[in-house]
Amino acid sequence: MRADRLVAIVLLLQIHGQRTVGQLAEALEASERTIRRDLDALSGAGVPLYAQRGRGGGWALIGGHRIDLSGLTAGEARSLVLAAAGVPDQEGVEAALRKVLAALPPAVRDRVAAARARVHVDPTGWGRPSVGTPGEVDDADAERNLGRIRQALELGVQVDLCYTRPGTAPSWRRVHPCGLVVKNGTWYLVGIASSGLRTYKVSRVEAVELAAEPATTPDGFDLQAMWEASQREFEALRPPAEVTVELLVEPGEWPRLSVVLGTWWDLVDLGTEVDGRRRGLVTMVDATCAAAELAGFGDRIEVRSPPEVRKQLAALGRRLVTRYGVHVAG
Repeated sequence: MRADRLVAIVLLLQIHGQRTVGQLAEALEASERTIRRDLDALSGAGVPLYAQRGRGGGWALIGGHRIDLSGLTAGEARSLVLAAAGVPDQEGVEAALRKVLAALPPAVRDRVAAARARVHVDPTGWGRPSVGTPGEVDDADAERNLGRIRQALELGVQVDLCYTRPGTAPSWRRVHPCGLVVKNGTWYLVGIASSGLRTYKVSRVEAVELAAEPATTPDGFDLQAMWEASQREFEALRPPAEVTVELLVEPGEWPRLSVVLGTWWDLVDLGTEVDGRRRGLVTMVDATCAAAELAGFGDRIEVRSPPEVRKQLAALGRRLVTRYGVHVAG
């Protein structure tokens, strides 16, 4: 994964000219600390990088320097394509990848194109076009697991996943990986298990082991068509959203809120207020649902509007005091 990411950093700098550490971290779904280590490694290896400090600064290649990537092996090219999938500003990344692919021998190009078809980027949010902040794979274990799944797709082998569903203990299952999908910044593995075709959220994978046995994919399998069909089924079962809640979120609580709410509801980041709290909008099915979901964050969030959600939270608080207040008093 690190080699893929180093090449991807160079590609992004060639595309954009200058990027901050934060922008590179968001694009490559890594922590800023990881990106800083990568930039130091690239500089130490002789890549002509420079850092401009202060407002409007960032990292860039000296003198518009460009690196010739046409000598990539088939394996390196496949890794690069899989690593670049899901990076924001896909138009720029796609343009760079097209140049790389055009320079490859035809046989290698065909193999890379086949690997490329195993990754699908879904630009929409859950229920409507996404306008929120994309999620990040900023945990070292999650990054390593995603890398091993990519490796299994490259090698065409089965994987053993240690997977955790909400409310259950982790368990192992054998999966034939068919492809990876990134939707709204979140990665999903589509694969065939003993129970049939399944989708696994990569952030819930505790561990990945590559098996020696080759993976099989159904004849005519189309990752994009399969994903779009499953999303239509999901949206048909989901009730229409009817209430949009304005929130003020305490510093440090936004990542948890993004995971808990952003997976199922449209969550929009409106930036940081002068008091340090993050302001956001989340759209849910109704006021009762919103109050129930938001109550778990306690005083770490403040609901600014609409009034009906504030009333539902107040009513819920009174019911809790009625039930538990006597025990607290005693």
